[in-house]
Amino acid sequence: MELYHLKSTFFPFENKCISIFFVEFQTYFTQDYAQTAWIHSIVDCVTMLCAPLGSVVSNHLSCQVGIMLGGLLASTGLILGSFATSLKHLYLTLGVLTGLGFALCYSPAIAMVGKYFSRRKALAYGIAMSGSGIGTFILAPVVQLLIEQFSWRGALLILGGFVLNLCVCGALMRPITLKEDPTTPEQDHICRTQKQDFKRVSPCATLTKKWVQTCLCCSLQQEYSFLLMSDFVVLAISVLFMAYGCSPLFVYLVPYALSVGVSHQQAAFLMSILGVIDIIGNITFGWLTDRRCLKNYRYVCYLFAVGLDGLCYLCLPMLQSLPLLVPFSCTFGYFDGAYVTLIPVVTAEIVGTSSLSSALGVVYFLHAVPYLVSPPIAGWLVDTTGSYTAAFLLCGFSMIFSSVLLGFARLVKKMKKTQLQFLAKESDPKLQLWTNGSVAYSVAKELDHKDEASVAVAVSGYNPT
Repeated sequence: MELYHLKSTFFPFENKCISIFFVEFQTYFTQDYAQTAWIHSIVDCVTMLCAPLGSVVSNHLSCQVGIMLGGLLASTGLILGSFATSLKHLYLTLGVLTGLGFALCYSPAIAMVGKYFSRRKALAYGIAMSGSGIGTFILAPVVQLLIEQFSWRGALLILGGFVLNLCVCGALMRPITLKEDPTTPEQDHICRTQKQDFKRVSPCATLTKKWVQTCLCCSLQQEYSFLLMSDFVVLAISVLFMAYGCSPLFVYLVPYALSVGVSHQQAAFLMSILGVIDIIGNITFGWLTDRRCLKNYRYVCYLFAVGLDGLCYLCLPMLQSLPLLVPFSCTFGYFDGAYVTLIPVVTAEIVGTSSLSSALGVVYFLHAVPYLVSPPIAGWLVDTTGSYTAAFLLCGFSMIFSSVLLGFARLVKKMKKTQLQFLAKESDPKLQLWTNGSVAYSVAKELDHKDEASVAVAVSGYNPT
C-alpha cells in the first residue's frame, strides 16, 4: 500500500498543481486565458484518452513495463517543456508526452489496488489515492518556491527529475493473478485448442496468423464485454458531464483568487488546503462506505459527493476573499476526494473485479474530451464576460446533472424491477419469489408438479361404480 501511496504523489502535477504555472505561462508568452488553458486540457485529455493503452500494456505485458515506460515519457515531457519557446512547444511536450506517460501509469496502478483488496476495497482505494492529495499539499508551495527561485523553466526541469522516480516505483510493483477471475469456458477451450495446434504446426505462417487473430479476438471480447451493459453505459454518460465540471477549478482557482485580491502565496496555500482535505476525503469516505450500514449504498454516496461538488461551484462566484475561499477549498476538496475514491469501487460493482482494469481504462478514456474542451471553454467565457461567474456556473450545473442522471437511472431500474415482480405475482398467483441477495428463486414449477401429481392420484383412484 505504501508503494501506491508513494507513486500517486507524482500524479497531482498533471492536473492540480499546473494551475500555479498558468499565470507564469500567460505572462511569459503574452497569451489570453483560452490559449494558455490548452496546456492543461491537452495533458488531461491525452492522459485519459490513452488510459485504455495503459490497461492493454498491463494486461498483455506487465504493470512494471507500463509504469516504467510511462515514468520515462512523463519525465521527458517535463524536461523538454523547460526549453519551450512557445505555447505550441508546451502543447507537445508538457501536454502530449507527459500526458501519455501518466496514462501508462494511472490505470494499472488503480486496478491493482482492487485486485489486492476485496473486503475493505473502498478504504484501500482511499488510502492509495490519498497520495494525490499529499502530492498537491506538498507540491503547491514547493512549485511556487521553485518558480520564484529558478523561474518556471527551472521548476519544470526539477519536476522532470522528480517524476522520473515513477520508474523506480514501477520496478517495485508486484503483479498478482486472481484465481477467482471468471473466464468463459468456450473461450478458454478455443484458445487452448488453438494454442495446441500452434505448437504442433508452428512453421505454418497462415495458421500462426489465424491463431493470433482468433486469440486476440477472444481476449478483447472477454475484456470489453461490459460495454454492452446498460448500467455501464449510464455510468459512462454521467462521467462525461462530471469530467467536464471537475477539471476547470484546478486551472482557475489560483487565477480567480488572484483576481479578487489574494496574494500569490495565499493562492498557492488554497491549493495546499485543497490537497490536505482531499486526503481526508479519500480516507474517511472510503472508511465510511466500507461500514456495514453504508456498504450497500456506495452508489448513492458517489452521487451525493458529485452533487455537492457541483453545489460548491455554484457558490464560488460569491466568495471573494481568503476567509471565504478557505472553507470552499475544504468543502470542495473533501467531496472531490470522496467521489474520486468511489469511482473504481462503483465501476467494480458494475463490471466485476476481473474486468476492472479494462473498465477503468474506458472510464478514464471518457474523461478525455471533457478535459480537453472544458478549460478552454471556461477561459473563453472569462475572456468574453470578464468574469469567472459563467464558467463556474456551467461547471457546477454539469456536475449536478451528472449526479441527477445516475440517480434517475437507478430509480427507473428499481421501479421496473418492482413492477416486473408485481406483474409476475398478478399473472400467476402460485408464483412466489424467494430472494437470497441478488438471486431470485421461483417455486412455481414445483407447485405445478405437485398439482399435476394430485390430479393423477385422484384420477387413478376414481371408481365410477
